[in-house]
Amino acid sequence: MSVAFRRDGDDEHLEPKFEIPIPPGPNLVTATGLALIDAKVVEFEAEVARLGAAGAEPTRIEAAKRDLRYWQTRQITAELVPVPSGETVEIGTLVRFRQNGKERALAIVGDDEAQPGAGRIAFSAPIARALLHAQVGELLEFGGRADALEVLQIDVAP
Repeated sequence: MSVAFRRDGDDEHLEPKFEIPIPPGPNLVTATGLALIDAKVVEFEAEVARLGAAGAEPTRIEAAKRDLRYWQTRQITAELVPVPSGETVEIGTLVRFRQNGKERALAIVGDDEAQPGAGRIAFSAPIARALLHAQVGELLEFGGRADALEVLQIDVAP
């Protein structure tokens, strides 16, 4: 029989399963972010145990184990940042600023707790990097413009 028609099993045709990518750089987290990571570890430990006890499909168990490995890695590498003073834009602050004549407010947080749609962006995002360490009243460069951002207010994020 021709090798072209040989098929040993379905497994050889499945897409490979890769680990969940870890964001580059340090894993800086707020207290809220660390609590989120801890909760995810507990959630996926329980999920792996539940799936194993229920005799679930191996692919579902492996997916849960992959998620668990991601969150365990994030837990091990987490670096808790100090509570910011609110004097400058730091991780854990809520900054109100003007960009292109429009006022915006963003909370600067760790990678895993970022929710851009809810106004929570990772410290590694380009606009967050432009705002970090700024003080109220400063004009900052962003997107090739020297005075693209004006910091209006800085508060400790809730």
